[in-house]
Amino acid sequence: MLLSDICEIIMGQSPSSDSYNVKGQGLPFFQGNADFGKLYPSVRLWCNCPIKKAEAGDLLVSVRAPIGAVNLANQKCCIGRGLAALRPYRDKCDAMYLYYLIKAGKNKLNWLGTGSTFKAITRSSLLSFNVPDYCIAFQRKISGKLWSVDKLIHQRNEQLKLFDLLIQSRFLEMFGMSEGIDKHLEDVADICSGITKGRKVLGLELREVPYMAVSNVKMGYIDLSTVKTIMATENEIKQYRLFPNDILMTEGGDPDKVGRGAIIRNPPKDCIHQNHIFRVRLHKDVLLPEFFEEYLQGNSARRYFLKAAKQTTGIASINMKQLRALPVKIPPIKVQIQYSDFVHQVDKSKMAVQKSLDELEILKKSLMQTYFG
Repeated sequence: MLLSDICEIIMGQSPSSDSYNVKGQGLPFFQGNADFGKLYPSVRLWCNCPIKKAEAGDLLVSVRAPIGAVNLANQKCCIGRGLAALRPYRDKCDAMYLYYLIKAGKNKLNWLGTGSTFKAITRSSLLSFNVPDYCIAFQRKISGKLWSVDKLIHQRNEQLKLFDLLIQSRFLEMFGMSEGIDKHLEDVADICSGITKGRKVLGLELREVPYMAVSNVKMGYIDLSTVKTIMATENEIKQYRLFPNDILMTEGGDPDKVGRGAIIRNPPKDCIHQNHIFRVRLHKDVLLPEFFEEYLQGNSARRYFLKAAKQTTGIASINMKQLRALPVKIPPIKVQIQYSDFVHQVDKSKMAVQKSLDELEILKKSLMQTYFG
């Protein structure tokens, strides 16, 4: 069965640029993936002379890099050449089923894409795209199951956000106007950069170990979903080995994220870190990791990094000297301990929600594989 058997395919076409406006005149105008939201696109432009239109209920598919991103049209709109509209035949195709079908077929659509500079998929490729031969009643059953799982996934993610807000609120309540001893970070922590990739190690015995890259360090958490490895000497492993509750911080990135950092609670065995990451090992009789992690996300630290960082073409970076000089107001350790205990209690609840979220994600992948192969 082909995609063209269950829906009409309307390829987008860009109207004249002088018909674009931001005043709300004409139809909402969507050009591609950049306009997409979680489920529905966000309106940035309008067009008063549309050429190709999508109707409310149509599926909007990105046909140029990236191929296969999908949203549902929730109103009549103009579509540019970066999009195609799939209009379900109501007696043959359920709209939400079509949404999940295309999401599941994203890799296949990418494989059909052509182009040397950036890939695009043609109308003929969409017309010939193979789809399962399910009756509309079974399609609705499939989309109903997947939508139920998606709603639960959304709820779990919202719960995690609320836990983070709870921690932020508690931090502000306890430390927002509190007094403390002013220190520089170098006074209360041991700081070091990491291992350099591509260094000369000829003739030395090496061992493969995991390492933390910039992509692992997010604002407020460590992402261990993908951990790369590197060959290192025993001396290097000893020098750069990460311990539980070390703080990892990035030296560069987007200006609003420079100096981002987080606690690594349980690093993989013999894990080290690359040279674009600073390891901050706090003197825990003076400064606790839970306090410092939240402090890094606050206005005081953000203002310091933005002012101190070197910026070039939208990228900002800090060096070791600047990090060492980071001013930190140190509250009494007893108060930090109270805050740390609170964070640990919240983290226990977060772990339960995260476990449920992980299970739901696995269930969704299993259902997608079962129904769409």
